[in-house]
Amino acid sequence: MVNRVFRAALLSMAACGLALAAHAQTPAPAPAATPAPAAQAAPAPADADPVVARVNGEAVHRSDVQRMVAQLPPQVQQMPLEMIYPAVIEQLVNSKLVAEAGYKANLAGTPEVKDEIKRAEERAVQRAYIQKEVQSRITPAKLDEAYQAFLKQNPAQEEVKASHILVEKEDEAKAIIAQLKKGGDFAKLAKEKSKDPVAAEQGGDLGYFTKDTMVEPFADAAFAMKKGEVSKEPVKTQFGWHIIKVEDKRTQPQPSLDEVKPQLEQQLSKDIVTNVVDDLRKVAKVETFQLDGSPMPKEEPAQTAPKAEEPKKN
Repeated sequence: MVNRVFRAALLSMAACGLALAAHAQTPAPAPAATPAPAAQAAPAPADADPVVARVNGEAVHRSDVQRMVAQLPPQVQQMPLEMIYPAVIEQLVNSKLVAEAGYKANLAGTPEVKDEIKRAEERAVQRAYIQKEVQSRITPAKLDEAYQAFLKQNPAQEEVKASHILVEKEDEAKAIIAQLKKGGDFAKLAKEKSKDPVAAEQGGDLGYFTKDTMVEPFADAAFAMKKGEVSKEPVKTQFGWHIIKVEDKRTQPQPSLDEVKPQLEQQLSKDIVTNVVDDLRKVAKVETFQLDGSPMPKEEPAQTAPKAEEPKKN
């Protein structure tokens, strides 16, 4: 199963040209004279990027394994590395053998391969430039400015902490309210009578919630009540009849900068990339043509409506 999914993913990668880009590079230096056999149970190497295989003397490192795993579909990446490691090593060895055969066939100098290498290098340079610009422009001041804007756009909301007892019929709800007025224990009655099994286990407790997270009749009633108050009349929703007890009210705490920092950095990054490209286009000479290479048709100037004739003066 693992090998089938893995091999399918690798075939897809090859179809996209990733295998060619990965192996169209200068061969690694010659291996040491006495490498430790992979099968030996030797102590973990001190090298941060140990050799995990050798193919005709060319080393395959752990970083090669990590790069290949990073290119696999998410469902494969989520598997334990130990599970897919044999298949990864097998494919890396196969890739090295195929690349070596290609070098021997003098394919590295063909126009097709050179063009593919140039395109891969261009993509790498693009990524490096964007990363450099993003890192240099996301300053603490920019982050704080974005954070303050976030707080204004997401003001603190009022929250209610409430418990409820849910029953099917209005008469049942009214009978429970009568029991509560006589001193009945809300949590005990919730455990005994509520049709909401999850809340019933907690004595009806729903925790803190904002108004928009509950159905309208329930939310309207709960937020109109005072702390410690129990609803005097049952509240009807599509789920049944509710008896509500408001335990507490508070203003929802707003998230700290650290909590929303990844979200803010992502948004800032998008804006920065847009600005970088816009700035480059402002100073560039860009010419575009139609698919057949012919000039683009000139845009006709927008026609203005004729002015109405002014009435003649007598």
